[in-house]
Amino acid sequence: MSETQFGLMQGQERSHWIRLRTLILLRWVAIAGQVTAIAVAQMLYNLQLELGLCLLAVGISVVSNLLAIFVFPENKRLSEFENFLMVLFDLLQLGFLLYLTGGLNNPFGLLVLAPVTISAAMMGLRPTLLIGGTAIILVTLLAEFHLPLRTEQGFILRIPDVFIFGNWTAIVIAILFIGAYSFRISAEMRRMSDAVAATQLALSREQKLTDLGGVVAAAAHELGTPLATIKLASAELIEELEDQPDLREDAALIREQADRCRDILRDMGRAGKDDLHLRQAPLSTLIHEAAEPHLNRGKELVFDEGPLEGGSLQQPSILRKPEIIHGLRNLVQNAVDFAQTTVWIDAGWDDDHITLHIYDDGPGFPPHLLGRIGDPFMRRRRSESDRKQRPEYQGMGLGLFIAKTLLERTGAELQFSNAGNQPVAKMRDRRGAVVVVSWPRDKIDALVGENAVPKGENKWIEV
Repeated sequence: MSETQFGLMQGQERSHWIRLRTLILLRWVAIAGQVTAIAVAQMLYNLQLELGLCLLAVGISVVSNLLAIFVFPENKRLSEFENFLMVLFDLLQLGFLLYLTGGLNNPFGLLVLAPVTISAAMMGLRPTLLIGGTAIILVTLLAEFHLPLRTEQGFILRIPDVFIFGNWTAIVIAILFIGAYSFRISAEMRRMSDAVAATQLALSREQKLTDLGGVVAAAAHELGTPLATIKLASAELIEELEDQPDLREDAALIREQADRCRDILRDMGRAGKDDLHLRQAPLSTLIHEAAEPHLNRGKELVFDEGPLEGGSLQQPSILRKPEIIHGLRNLVQNAVDFAQTTVWIDAGWDDDHITLHIYDDGPGFPPHLLGRIGDPFMRRRRSESDRKQRPEYQGMGLGLFIAKTLLERTGAELQFSNAGNQPVAKMRDRRGAVVVVSWPRDKIDALVGENAVPKGENKWIEV
């Protein structure tokens, strides 16, 4: 599954995240609060309310909750439209109660913010705008049209018109601000959640590929000797079948080695060995492995590896982590996608750092997005020119987010810039984007330091 397919799948399923039972529970809490407020106003403060109509409004919510409980299963998850209808019903029911109890003279008028906040947190832009617009219309109508609150003696409880206008202004501003704020924050959290999940998916896929490579190498290593013996014994049997009567030992040897192959395959299928040799690789080998899928895509990839000033001539052997391979692969893919003809990959090292530069001769990063590179889903829509330039590209900034996240997990620091800002003579043709990946050497060095690969026999994988 590609990162784009994952994102589309998440977008389609997100509207089904909210359980009906969650909204039912919230409605029970609202019903309890409404009944308490009516009881206190009637019994403690002796306010003259339209009690029958108020209880009717509350009763409608009770009946709707009971119907939802008995009609739908407990694990029912609402679509976005069903969520919209539920929240709209609660907003209209609250508006009716406020109409019966003084409109904006009622301090509980502030509660119209609750449905707006809920819709902004769990629904899309259009339903949120509809709920917010309905709330503003209700508040505007309630400022003028409502049943007055009366005391036991018949006096009308109302606040001055200037305070009514102030309440209306404050509630409208709160609807706009809290709705926009909740919607933006929820959208950012969902995007980040989707991106992190996609990162885990990509890492899991790369880990499986790495493990598969280890199993294949282990199979070749473990089966090499017995298969060679079988081949030799079979050849001897064929040659000596007519002239040598004593073939029992060779036949037994063939059977013995066949049994050994069977046992090895069974053990590898059950668990396998952790091949210590495959847990490390020379820096250039790992870079070429990461770039290999993009070698034949019509762009030239130029590799340059060498020590930095003061560095040893011996190339470092680094940890062969799936995070490094997949992260570098995404960076190379991005460079190849945008390059006109050439991508340069320069690797350097010294005693303290290992640094990788990826250049291309494309248009470079948009200057206004440089500070946001690495955020997920930056690109929402592709232009026609972009489709022609990158027909195989389907991402929305997710690939760079995955690369940045995975590489930073290994201790790397990433910098994104354009070649025009790099005063290096050899970069005259490298006029596009520049990505610099730098690791402290002790974070990924496979020979020395705390992350060094142990030496000795391969250990069985625990299952």
